[in-house]
Amino acid sequence: MKELLTKNFWRDVKRTFDEAHEGPATGSPTNTNVSAPAGATAKVQATAAELRAILFDMDGVLYDADRSIAGAVETVQWVQSEGIPHLFVTNTTSQSRADLVCKLAIFGIAAIEAEILTPSAAAAEWLRTDAKGSVAAFIRPAARKEFADLPLLPEDAERGAAYVVIGDLGDLWDYRTLNRAFRLLYHHPEAKLIALGMTRSWMAADGIALDAAPFVVALAHASGRKPLVFGKPSGAFFRAAADRLGMAPGQLLMIGDDIETDVGGAQAAGLKAALVKTGKFRATDLDQAIRPEFVLDSVADLPRQWGGGRSDV
Repeated sequence: MKELLTKNFWRDVKRTFDEAHEGPATGSPTNTNVSAPAGATAKVQATAAELRAILFDMDGVLYDADRSIAGAVETVQWVQSEGIPHLFVTNTTSQSRADLVCKLAIFGIAAIEAEILTPSAAAAEWLRTDAKGSVAAFIRPAARKEFADLPLLPEDAERGAAYVVIGDLGDLWDYRTLNRAFRLLYHHPEAKLIALGMTRSWMAADGIALDAAPFVVALAHASGRKPLVFGKPSGAFFRAAADRLGMAPGQLLMIGDDIETDVGGAQAAGLKAALVKTGKFRATDLDQAIRPEFVLDSVADLPRQWGGGRSDV
């Protein structure tokens, strides 16, 4: 019996994470990095010629925690000077868009809130049109600004939620908090479980750290609820970015450091993707079934790649 329960648990874990990706990317292009075969150059050039806009992941691409990644500021400034449409897309739920604008400004990157797409903003916008009851938000205080005009339950409530929103609480997670989220779902069979992204981990200042996905998966398994995912790797999140830019998904290049959430999620939604060797990138990422169109040493290589579709970056 114990073996059966364990098997069922891991089956549910895989199903929950796979469903968040909305299925595997089909027909994923061949990886065209520094070691690409000579015959791949024409394909890289053709792919680059289709691109019209850029989506920048933030943490791990533009900066690592509080340290700017070399060349990132200059690359964004180049994109802005060239008039290339772009958005900053992040699964960060520990800060509001206003906070992220300030953080980018500290590094020398000019941005406005409308150029930043976050799971919190996307979920809050959806809740304003769909909300049919109270919201329990398991997010850090700074990110609660996005939900300020919604009917939020007190932070100690264990009943009464029509929506249970799970973000990155970081060190604020403990057994009691996780169990409170479970009780809110348990006591209201119709309550919706909302995931602010399905990123497994992120690179914190002191090393790799759990993100929201492990907690969402635990609650989904315990409650039997399928999560509604706002943020990467949800296809709806990437399509929302394309809609905001007024372009077809295939005209967008997603630049990220996460082979699954950034690259796989983008490709499943019809976008092209570039994997950077910064942030939480690992060499084994290049051995996976997901194959990015481009592999860059860092985002600093983007201007050369964008212009000529070169495979020798």
